[in-house]
Amino acid sequence: MKDKEISRLIEQEKKRQKSVINLIASENYVSQDVLKALGSELTNKYGEGYPGRRYYRGVAVVDKVELLAQKRALKLFGLKESDWSVNVQPLSGSPANFAVYAALVPIGGKIMGMALSHGGHLTHGQKVSMTGKFWSPVLYEVDKKTELIDYEQLKSIAITEKPNIIVAGFTAYAHIVDFQKFREIADACGAYLMIDMSHFAGLVAGRIYPSPFPYADIVTTTTHKTLRGPRSALIFSKRDGRELFKKIDKTILPGLQGGPHFNQIAAVAVALKEANGPAFKKYAKQIVKNTKILSDELSRLGWRIIEGGTETHLLRVDVWRDGKGIGGREAADKLEAAGIIVNENTIPFDTRSPMDPSGLRLGTAAETTRGRNEKDMIKIARRIDAILKR
Repeated sequence: MKDKEISRLIEQEKKRQKSVINLIASENYVSQDVLKALGSELTNKYGEGYPGRRYYRGVAVVDKVELLAQKRALKLFGLKESDWSVNVQPLSGSPANFAVYAALVPIGGKIMGMALSHGGHLTHGQKVSMTGKFWSPVLYEVDKKTELIDYEQLKSIAITEKPNIIVAGFTAYAHIVDFQKFREIADACGAYLMIDMSHFAGLVAGRIYPSPFPYADIVTTTTHKTLRGPRSALIFSKRDGRELFKKIDKTILPGLQGGPHFNQIAAVAVALKEANGPAFKKYAKQIVKNTKILSDELSRLGWRIIEGGTETHLLRVDVWRDGKGIGGREAADKLEAAGIIVNENTIPFDTRSPMDPSGLRLGTAAETTRGRNEKDMIKIARRIDAILKR
């Protein structure tokens, strides 16, 4: 690379990534093939529109790229093209979620999602997000005692508030979601059911987490977490006569975005193919094994695990412990100084600021990609314990 400054910074980041234990739940390591697609000549092509319906010429090849990504997305999750449509153009998860609301929820309508400190995402209707400014947020919480979703309470809120859309899927909730109950709740109040599987999409692909597709109207996901692809997103919409996919396609373009990033779409296609094989299923299974061992060992060492444990790729640890421990920011800083990368995270009914909350969020997808196993997780847990108790 002729630009020595950027080249030097890239090398510094490569060195940093290799030198640390990465427990960021929303990060992973892509293959060399994904990187090659991202850095390919597809970067040079601009083409607003959809395959066969572009506003630009010279799109014969990129049309094939986009159609292949769509085909692979449907195949990976066992979906028929007659039953589901998928838009592969969203640039990331937040724009994808915004597009769904803009397509299906009138301005001022109600979005029902989990409160941020309880495990929800900013784009699930939080007041600080544009999704909580353009639309009216209806937030649900976990049970105070179990820290798990109380479906009866959720149903009561939904029937009272009558949201336009209910969002299931989370950024820090560690247990398997009962999609059937969410479907029943959505039907009881006449809402769309959108499932954001961004965090657990790779586990669904690996057949280690239940599929949301039998129950959802819309499924959104990023592609860079457990799915182990580039930073991008997918929107799946059910084909059932309501023409949801047409509304969503029009919202993506011309509503929110211009020309697709074809290099990104190609990289997604590569990752989807990689995820559709026996090696990936083994990988997904190992992620869950690793997370459970990490959780169990930290618990054995005296740390309180939010929700009492985990069934997925992530967990949250209460490091504040009612003032007997340390704040989440200090804990994250101490771990980073020792070469372990995590993020501070709120916990349910947190009494501390989101900028310095009571908890940490840990995830094992990235380290599992590196080949870490249960024995490694025990060592990592003990190292975390020693660092935080200094």
